[in-house]
Amino acid sequence: MKLRAAHYSGIRGKLLEDAVLAPFTWFRVGGAADLLFLPQDVEDLQEFLRQTPADTPITVLGAASNVILRDGGVEGVVVRLTPPFGQIAIEGTKVVAGAAALDLKVAQAAAKAGVAGLEFFSGVPGAIGGALRMNAGCYDAETKDVLVEARAVDRTGEIVTMTVDDFGYSYRHSEAPDELIFIEATFEGRLDEPEAVLERMAALRQRREDAQPIREKTGGSTFANPDPPGTPDQRKSWQLIDAAGMRGARKGGAQVSEKHCNFLINMGDATAADIEGLGEDVRAAVRATAGVDLRWEIKRIGRAT
Repeated sequence: MKLRAAHYSGIRGKLLEDAVLAPFTWFRVGGAADLLFLPQDVEDLQEFLRQTPADTPITVLGAASNVILRDGGVEGVVVRLTPPFGQIAIEGTKVVAGAAALDLKVAQAAAKAGVAGLEFFSGVPGAIGGALRMNAGCYDAETKDVLVEARAVDRTGEIVTMTVDDFGYSYRHSEAPDELIFIEATFEGRLDEPEAVLERMAALRQRREDAQPIREKTGGSTFANPDPPGTPDQRKSWQLIDAAGMRGARKGGAQVSEKHCNFLINMGDATAADIEGLGEDVRAAVRATAGVDLRWEIKRIGRAT
């Protein structure tokens, strides 16, 4: 039986039943949430979690830049953090950012304050919550390189503080418990001239725009590279996909990007099944030609139809 809004009392945020989620995602595909909760603040989120039955699945949907939301929708509750969770404050070389703050906005705020080291976030699509969860990064820098600590709310509504060491970070992966909903992170940068930081950031963003199909209905990198950064003769997913002859391959309304073949694109009428199915076709082709099992970097959530 679906959990309904009437189950809750005293909740100040919005509770929406059978809420369509596709407009929230970068791919613009997917079904509805049984129940969508938009908390007003941390205390509201805590109270909501206290009232949510322990056997009800909870899914956090952030900027949804690196998500395939399946066509059958999402069982249980989807939590989407609201603007109050996106505040950014800077104290010396420390940057404190809410989990809903866009990575780009965090990089920009740091740069304007003369804090270096967070420039790479300008090339990471999505928000801080997702960056914490998957150790997001690009251009030889990762979240773990600048993270000091993060705060989260657990299933019982209690606040949990984790240091960077608690995350057990590896390449595009963390050991953080799935039940945690991140609400804030503290990063440590270094002082530099704002103009110099902004200049480096602009160069990274131009590099990304030149190489990636960022103006399409797409997600972030589809598959993690088989080898972590710094590995001698590092194999890269896009190279393996290209060698397997999958550049430009299509399935329904989905296509492997011609510009960068580690990106999948919704050509306009794709379903989530088209996009995920094309990704599996790519994995099969690379497995057949290179003997490599590509690992999904994009998170796939919800029920298949």
